[in-house]
Amino acid sequence: MTGREYPDRPWVGIGCIVFRGEHVLLVRRGKPPRIGQWSLPGGAQHLGETAEEAARRELREEAGIEVGPMALAIVVDSISRDEAGRALYHYTIIDFAAEWRSGEARAGDDVSEVAWTLPVDFAAFDLTEATHRAVAAARAALQRGAAAAT
Repeated sequence: MTGREYPDRPWVGIGCIVFRGEHVLLVRRGKPPRIGQWSLPGGAQHLGETAEEAARRELREEAGIEVGPMALAIVVDSISRDEAGRALYHYTIIDFAAEWRSGEARAGDDVSEVAWTLPVDFAAFDLTEATHRAVAAARAALQRGAAAAT
């Protein structure tokens, strides 16, 4: 199996943008890559696990919460390069959108903090542009799902 640093193939990362009303769940990374940075909860998909199963597992492990139905929000490639231009990390991230259902968010597994925050307050968390796009895509995906259900 290939390592995460200098991989010979992209890793599949699964994330979930969770809404509780207008608030979005953010986590502070406790391990590389991007240790100490705020982002969306998620992690690597395990062999034999569906993408949705991976998203639900990561939410339980990282934040101790459960969500309702999930909708595909966005797919993003996250590539970090070293000084020589080689791919140090390469993740293809599949992000789902969901509404919080139960559990009190708490830091677990490989995160050091969790926060429910409004998108207007994202500046305090120094989120990547990709995270901003993912949250907007997630809100749109949930609205499409709600419109289709009516």
